[in-house]
Amino acid sequence: MNISRNFIVIGSLYLLVGIILGSYMGGSGDHSLAPVHAHINLLGFTLMTLFGVAYRVIPALAGGTLAKAHFWLHQIGALVLLVGLFLLMSGMVGEGIGIIFPIAEVTVLLGVACWAINVFKNA
Repeated sequence: MNISRNFIVIGSLYLLVGIILGSYMGGSGDHSLAPVHAHINLLGFTLMTLFGVAYRVIPALAGGTLAKAHFWLHQIGALVLLVGLFLLMSGMVGEGIGIIFPIAEVTVLLGVACWAINVFKNA
């Protein structure tokens, strides 16, 4: 598994989704999904690209279990959070979906904790 490449490729996909959503909002004049747009660009594109570049620049970070745990926790948590936020804010689902948000946020937090421990130990 090439952690660096995977983060950068998936970050690029989030950038495409974020730009498409932003273009839609700008063209339609409906900015109700602005929080979704911001989260896609920050949790998806910005953080994933930053992580990917860091793993490339500091190869000692990329080789262990912490890097793999970080990758999967961030992918799962961010995807669930972003899809859930989109569904909620677009009105496709009701407030009952709210239970998934703390779970997704903790999943992302655990991934970030793996990242931080990895940096403290290996950078």
